[in-house]
Amino acid sequence: MAETMQKKWLSLYPEEIPHQIDYDEKPLYAYLQEAAQKQPHKIAFHFLGKEMSYAQVYESALKLANEMRGLGLQKGDRAAVMLPNCPQAVISYYAILLAGGTVVQTNPLYTERELEHQLKDAKVKMIVCVDLVYARVMKVKGNTSLEHVIVTGIKDYLPFPKNLLYPFVQRREYPDLDLNIPYNEMTHKFTALIKRGQANEIDVEINPKKDIALLQYTGGTTGLAKGVMLTHFNLTANTQQCRAWVHKAEDGEEVVLAILPFFHVYGMTVVMNLSIMTRAKMLIMPKFDPLDALKTIQKHKPTLFPGAPTMYIGILNHPDAGGYDLSSIDACISGSAALPNEVQQQFEKITKGRLVEGYGLTEASPVTHANFIWGNRVSGSIGVPWPDTDSKIMKEDGTEAEIKEVGELCIKGPQVMQGYWNRPEDTAETLKDGWLYTGDMGYMDENGYFYIVDRKSDMIIAGGFNIYPREIEEVLYEHEAIEEAVAVGVPDEYRGETVKAFIVLKEGAQVTEEELDEYCRKHLAAYKVPRLYEFRDELPKTMVGKVLKRALIEEEKEKANK
Repeated sequence: MAETMQKKWLSLYPEEIPHQIDYDEKPLYAYLQEAAQKQPHKIAFHFLGKEMSYAQVYESALKLANEMRGLGLQKGDRAAVMLPNCPQAVISYYAILLAGGTVVQTNPLYTERELEHQLKDAKVKMIVCVDLVYARVMKVKGNTSLEHVIVTGIKDYLPFPKNLLYPFVQRREYPDLDLNIPYNEMTHKFTALIKRGQANEIDVEINPKKDIALLQYTGGTTGLAKGVMLTHFNLTANTQQCRAWVHKAEDGEEVVLAILPFFHVYGMTVVMNLSIMTRAKMLIMPKFDPLDALKTIQKHKPTLFPGAPTMYIGILNHPDAGGYDLSSIDACISGSAALPNEVQQQFEKITKGRLVEGYGLTEASPVTHANFIWGNRVSGSIGVPWPDTDSKIMKEDGTEAEIKEVGELCIKGPQVMQGYWNRPEDTAETLKDGWLYTGDMGYMDENGYFYIVDRKSDMIIAGGFNIYPREIEEVLYEHEAIEEAVAVGVPDEYRGETVKAFIVLKEGAQVTEEELDEYCRKHLAAYKVPRLYEFRDELPKTMVGKVLKRALIEEEKEKANK
């Protein structure tokens, strides 16, 4: 395909969006510094009745950073954040960066098995976690490099309703908020560190294009959990690209509904980092609940609402949705899964704002494509590449596809990762001549709009979460009654996809769906646990014995269409 055809999308750009951006080559934390200097009294976030100014957030981050340095965190050391959306999550993230460390975002839903893998692989030195997962952290600590655990309770900031905490814990594991945590030289209380910390500037030399700000774990294009290395520049570039895309937004004036989890790269960039770059006010919510979202929108009037289709669907389907004023919302970018056209139209009708679909992946910080918010958009398309982002479709034979010809989506741009942490072979397989091979199959139309038609990998996207079947299958295979197991994504009206497991039992063995559900919940985060089980005498296979997952998926699609 000719170079001019590859970049045909540039002619579609509104005049307000630049083709190229003059990027800031500075540490990511510089935006928090600048916000505190330019508008110190501006509210940085509202969290269930409590607010903090940008000056207060920066001061707290500096105090924690200095305490972390005192505990031994050096430049380049990895420190994990295992928190739901809350003030401490923002403070901890920026504190680690200010100290010169590398952030490792950790999902609070992780089981011991998942947590141990991540902490070991990244050689994490310290972790900031919510008190409700402290026991889980301590159970795996002995097998990791952890030296210090910093514990915070949501109630350190305000009384916190139990119903908002339970999505992040096993209810039977932590029935009470009053946890007896032994604070000592290794286990530290978050609020105590902030109280005694000094708000002194830290002199750590950062090379934005070389120093890793974030190790974000993902299954990538091959299904094995591995750390994506994102530099300060990768993250600042993608945030600036996002800023250019929402060109009608005014610095210091926007209010952002912050429901997308910060521990996910999408919420981290498009919500947290963008808000701080633009000095917006974040309405931080620890989990998505349709009624809570409706009440928050009416009361606090957010102007921007980045989200996932499940969130917009949940709001639309709530029986009381018509009784709330949602007209403050100007713009929404939807990611993580395909956005149904009907959802887009209905949501725009009740908000009078714009809802557009975009595309990204962890390896690209994450956003690479989106439809124009205020301009032409094509339903069913992921839109066009962002400024300074090149994109092409490659066929299996290594040649570039023609217009509307399906192949693998490839991306090049300043937001693309440096590679996978300590995995040179995986890096070489995914990054070729500067191009990121996404593993997603798609095509480009004659106008320069891109479309995703399938995933080259077997990844399942349920409710915005990336789920890798191999991990589920490994857990199932460890069950004494199971001879064969395969996990696939099947259509689900609310979650987009949900996990279904096909099981072949060992001869004479017996196990119920309820028993398998209980077993999986002990070894997998809740969103990865199969919602459906089907027992079979055998699984469809190729001549060489490989399970034909595609055949199973097609069967489920046919059932869904009947």
